[in-house]
Amino acid sequence: MKIKDIRSLTNDELNKKLVETKTELFNLRFQHATGNLANPMLLNSLKKDIAKIKTVLTEREISEKQQKKAKA
Repeated sequence: MKIKDIRSLTNDELNKKLVETKTELFNLRFQHATGNLANPMLLNSLKKDIAKIKTVLTEREISEKQQKKAKA
């Protein structure tokens, strides 16, 4: 998933996507442990996607806090 696509989503959509991605990572870890995972690089890809989503959410939180301070 590209960062441009992530930034275009709303906070609710990002939170939903984060839960879905974490669930998928959990399932892939089980497949990897049992030796059924065909492409182990998916683990790294999902971890990076989770980090991107969390980064965008954090950026938005910080900017909201700064806007509130500027208004006060």
